[in-house]
Amino acid sequence: MSKQSAMQAAEIQVAEIRAAEIRAAEIRAAEIRAAAAQASAEFGAAADEVDEAAAARLGVNQTDLRILGLISAAGTMTAGAVASEARLSPAATTTALQRLVSAGHLTREVDPQDRRRAVVAVTAATRELLDRVYAPIAGAGLRLLGGYSPAELELITRFLRQGLAMQREQAERIRGMAG
Repeated sequence: MSKQSAMQAAEIQVAEIRAAEIRAAEIRAAEIRAAAAQASAEFGAAADEVDEAAAARLGVNQTDLRILGLISAAGTMTAGAVASEARLSPAATTTALQRLVSAGHLTREVDPQDRRRAVVAVTAATRELLDRVYAPIAGAGLRLLGGYSPAELELITRFLRQGLAMQREQAERIRGMAG
């Protein structure tokens, strides 16, 4: 074998090795993407499981729990604001709010800004129960985040925000589907 042939053979071997390394890296990247997608789906299912358990603990359905969360975060809300934020019809919102007031989870008061309107607020007992349910989860989440570097947290935050935007886009797409 000539020196030139040997060099060509070596170059071919190097190219084949690089191609195999690239294929292996692509396969590994695909495996990591699949694992991340699976973990994301499992995380969503686990979050649903937590909300189901919380709703059962409060004796409400998941829509009512979502309404309680919205009102708790806002302090007080009008029925119209609840309908808009929860994406419910006015009739469904009225029914849910009446159910939550009757169950002792909400109070209905005159809006101090506009006495012609009513606002709803979470009762102290329900706020305490929501805190007992969700404060340990928030604490555990903060402890979990404490194990990551600032750069990793920036990456996680970016992923979550992009995922949130994607989920909202998909919800809008589904709502807009015909038939």
